[in-house]
Amino acid sequence: MPVLPGAEPFRHEGGEVGVLLCHGFTGSPQSLRPWADYLAERGLTVSLPLLPGHGTRWQDMQLTGWQDWYAEVDRALRELTERCTKVFVFGLSMGGALSLRLAAKHGDAVTGLVLVNPGNKVHGAAAHALPVVRHFVRSTKGIASDIAKEGSEEVGYDRVPLHAANSLRTFFRIVDGELPQVTQPLVVLHSPQDHVVPPVDSARILSRVSSTDVEEILLEQSYHVATLDHDAERIFEESYSFIGRLAPSVGKKGSTTGG
Repeated sequence: MPVLPGAEPFRHEGGEVGVLLCHGFTGSPQSLRPWADYLAERGLTVSLPLLPGHGTRWQDMQLTGWQDWYAEVDRALRELTERCTKVFVFGLSMGGALSLRLAAKHGDAVTGLVLVNPGNKVHGAAAHALPVVRHFVRSTKGIASDIAKEGSEEVGYDRVPLHAANSLRTFFRIVDGELPQVTQPLVVLHSPQDHVVPPVDSARILSRVSSTDVEEILLEQSYHVATLDHDAERIFEESYSFIGRLAPSVGKKGSTTGG
């Protein structure tokens, strides 16, 4: 299947500091592309992969699960660590959970994390029915484009495939159990008005990780896809400042070169 316009993966070869960006469930790289471009323009090496089953049609996603999505970001991280001296991992929604698992599993290979409205649990009574219902109902209404900013649209599916949703539920449970293994510096930016992932998910993550260098930032003007919303510039600036603090060579003359 052809990839939806705007949903293509993105890669930029920059300097010795790399950033891996992980998009969300039923979304695509388009939701993070402005962030990726911002970082690339500042000389960073950037990797923004398209997760398997995403960016085409929701029926394709029915055939994938969390192992496929995680394997893709794990591969992208290993590629970055081969050519960069420091690697940061940023994630939106489910991409936040993927980022946290990478940090838990790869330890010092991940220098720091920036999470935007990270998911931690599939909520509601329907979540408990997923293991059974998915065999009778293929999909439910989509979650894409929860954005306050008028005219801003997310390239994502208008349906949620329930086999994939059940896999996501399993994945969130696994990651929740691994949160104490996360020790890296961490920035969590979350929206009080989020119609997809409630603020309690960010609170849970912040209470469970072992990181001591932690910052929490509220995105008052945005909904779930804050990277395409009113607070987007703030997210970009805060993340770049975070990189600069942990990788002081960033932003200095000559930092855009290197292997």
